[in-house]
Amino acid sequence: MPRFALAVPAWAWLAIFFVAPVAMVVWFSFGYKPGIFGTHANDVLSFDRYLEALSPTFFATFLNTLWIGLAGTALCLVIGLPVAYWMAVKAPPSRRGLLIALVMVPFWTNFLVRTIGWQVILAPEGWLSTLLQGVGLTDGPLDILYTRTAVLIGVVYNYLPLMILPLYVAFDRVGNPLREASKDLGAGKWRTFARVTLPLARPGVIAGVLLVFIPLMGDYITATVLGGARGNMVGQLVASQFQTAQNWALGSAMAVLLILVIMVTVALGALVVWLVTLPFRSRNRLVLGDAAVAASDAAVDDRELQEVGS
Repeated sequence: MPRFALAVPAWAWLAIFFVAPVAMVVWFSFGYKPGIFGTHANDVLSFDRYLEALSPTFFATFLNTLWIGLAGTALCLVIGLPVAYWMAVKAPPSRRGLLIALVMVPFWTNFLVRTIGWQVILAPEGWLSTLLQGVGLTDGPLDILYTRTAVLIGVVYNYLPLMILPLYVAFDRVGNPLREASKDLGAGKWRTFARVTLPLARPGVIAGVLLVFIPLMGDYITATVLGGARGNMVGQLVASQFQTAQNWALGSAMAVLLILVIMVTVALGALVVWLVTLPFRSRNRLVLGDAAVAASDAAVDDRELQEVGS
């Protein structure tokens, strides 16, 4: 049996349920809406739907989606990093299974139900608003619901476990011996974390960022429930074009543009990280030629000392 035969089922699955649907969406994006009762037609191909999707009205929604995606991913990383580190390093090993289960608890509830729960909490007449007014932190009802801030709170809550779990695995794999060796060599806690633990946990950081950023950019449930008109996202526009307006061509063009925005943002983020970490990699790089020369010089010095001694 050829070696690649074991991968045929996975490739077939991806081709049928990923490549083919995306190709259909790209094909529909070059068409148009034929009439009131039609959804799409591709007898005349053009880029008009892309120009329509990039109109000032829709372009502002793209910018808002990108802002929420970047801010939500950054907040998940800032919150999830210390939590995952504490779970993997500081928490007793006997309780780590329970901590992981607590992180997974939100996934035991439907995504829509969790988001509606935040709608109840952030409502002007909700218990949070009453509590804040009771302690004097606000002068009137809480005015967060149906804003971009409410959407940001919702996406951070919904996607935070996707950041914590890969970070926990990455920190857990680093192991205590390496941290202990760093401390034995004179490094403090912060230096050990910055120079040993975090660089070795980089794959987990990358995985967590991708797992949060990519689905967050396409989320439309959170924006619909918590955002309203002021927290609109591209996912809402795509869903409305397919379900309400029945304009599959325009909705497909928006979906393709969203995919391109995600790909470009990820590529730019990877480039920025590579440029920022380049000086550190260059400083810590071992040059074999220099090492060989140094070893040769040391050997010569040893022979000279032996000759002098004899």
